[in-house]
Amino acid sequence: MSESIVIIPTYNEKENIEKIIQAVIHQEEPFHVLIVDDGSPDGTADIVKRLQGIHPEEIHLLERSSKQGLGTAYIAGFKYCLQKGYTYIFEMDADFSHNPLDLPRLLKACRDEGGDFSIGSRYVRGGKVSNWSWDRIILSYGASWYVRLLTWMWIKDPTAGFICYTSKVLEAIDFDKIEFVGYAFQIEMKFAARQLGFKHKEVPITFSDREEGVSKMNGGIISEAVIGVLKMCWRGITGFYRN
Repeated sequence: MSESIVIIPTYNEKENIEKIIQAVIHQEEPFHVLIVDDGSPDGTADIVKRLQGIHPEEIHLLERSSKQGLGTAYIAGFKYCLQKGYTYIFEMDADFSHNPLDLPRLLKACRDEGGDFSIGSRYVRGGKVSNWSWDRIILSYGASWYVRLLTWMWIKDPTAGFICYTSKVLEAIDFDKIEFVGYAFQIEMKFAARQLGFKHKEVPITFSDREEGVSKMNGGIISEAVIGVLKMCWRGITGFYRN
């Protein structure tokens, strides 16, 4: 059995799902994959089930009845993976904006280099973005600075969604205290981990715009992140995340 599993939340990802699963499980390092599908009407889960018949040990599927948000999908995935006894639990997008070939480097940062969790970072030396407009780059980089300045959490890419958590980090976080379900979820998880004293490593990656399908970004997600950071700061001051 692999010690490592990659959680990939999906909603209408039929164009990408088979390719991303094959890219994850066919590496020199053994990685399993857990798809958390939010009732995709395009048949994403049916494709996963077909692949499960070929790779029953490597491919796992959680089906949910409706679209319930990125954060709740990951938390459902975390609980599943902890129950199954995995040591290294990854977050990754289905759309190839995160390169599966970077998974071993995130694993190494935790397994061999002392990180409690590792982050695929666009904003450390060697990291970059590809196929982005200048206004999107400015918005993303500005958001990172906003989070860092307000939270004093000196992670250079706090909004990143390509992450490896060790099981001890996820076991220590009280998921009932994680409020946000959009992209602020990514910030809150890192903030909670840092509040509990865990160490992070940032690994440079190239983040590419999605190859196929439709982006899930919208104004509500951005608004949640802006307001959420202020709320997180207050929670940090009051020790909310500490058990």
